[in-house]
Amino acid sequence: MKYGLIHYNAPGGTVEEFLDYAAGAGFGHVELQIGDVWTEGEAQPEGRAERVRAEVKARGLTVSALAAGNDFVVLEPEVVAAQVARMKRVCELARLLGTDVIRTEGGSPKDGVPEERWVEAMAGCLKRCLEFAEPMQLQLAVDNHGWVTNNGELQVELFQRVGSPWVGANLDTMNYRWFGHELETIDRYYEIVAPYTFHTHLKDGTGAREQYVGAALGEGEIHLALAVECLRQAGYDGVWCAEFEGRGDTGDGYRRCLAWMQGNVR
Repeated sequence: MKYGLIHYNAPGGTVEEFLDYAAGAGFGHVELQIGDVWTEGEAQPEGRAERVRAEVKARGLTVSALAAGNDFVVLEPEVVAAQVARMKRVCELARLLGTDVIRTEGGSPKDGVPEERWVEAMAGCLKRCLEFAEPMQLQLAVDNHGWVTNNGELQVELFQRVGSPWVGANLDTMNYRWFGHELETIDRYYEIVAPYTFHTHLKDGTGAREQYVGAALGEGEIHLALAVECLRQAGYDGVWCAEFEGRGDTGDGYRRCLAWMQGNVR
């Protein structure tokens, strides 16, 4: 099985230190953040992306996804154009890293984009991105993250409006609960989003919003076994990527997540 972890809340102040931890803990795959290879204002990030890929390969790892950090809740033509151009550069860096998955944000709410136009805005940007993502054979995996896309029905509406096999989901098992949805609703979201899923964040915890507390996999209230089964039934064959949001962790939390995956995702 393909077990991975995200470069977030994990040991290692540098990319190299994080990769050392991932390999030493027994993971085979890593999701990297765009900041790992491209800092704001950097004109030529390609060289760094190639160096990071070499560091990944040297440790026997592969990159499961690159997080884009984009914002597609935009409607102004010039802002859309800027976001699309930035995503094209992100996709080029992803190819240098050897991954075919871009973890794509929906975006953040804005006064100039009413809620009833969120799907329209995101779909418009995603369709523009398909002009280069599809020829590059890159999957745009929209995360149920933040305030806009933390709704399974909205995600499915978005995927259907775009209507491309290259646009789907990064399914985060905890974010729906963080947002405030009840567990029964979340279980239904797993079922309807699973067929569109390209990448995962297996994540556990308890509570919503201010009451949210992160936990290692199997130690919270999320129905992880159901999420895994929904993905299996949908034919998911991507990386099972752990995300741990416990406080003050020095690496044991992610190790417990890996142990849970090894015992429950086969």
